[in-house]
Amino acid sequence: MTRWVACLLAVAGLVACATSMERSEGLDATGVAPEERADYAVYAERCSKCHSLARSLNSGITDDGFWRMYVERMRRQPGSGITQEDTVAILRFLHWYSQKQKAGG
Repeated sequence: MTRWVACLLAVAGLVACATSMERSEGLDATGVAPEERADYAVYAERCSKCHSLARSLNSGITDDGFWRMYVERMRRQPGSGITQEDTVAILRFLHWYSQKQKAGG
């Protein structure tokens, strides 16, 4: 029984570690324009609380209107911690990133 509990705890630890690693992935901050790094930091901190950053970065979405709607929906999620002020920074970053994607880079 003790071995089973130890095994279960080890598996739970590995799952937690993998989930934490997935949620923290994002861009290398050196690839973010210096004037966008503060906005990226807010985006990375807030959005990675609930899902991987790759989810939004690899979505292919480039429409600012869609991002406004989506971020507002995420802001209203319990425990998101996204404030109105955070929304402005997150949307500025997503706009910058979308423009960069449209330009092919």
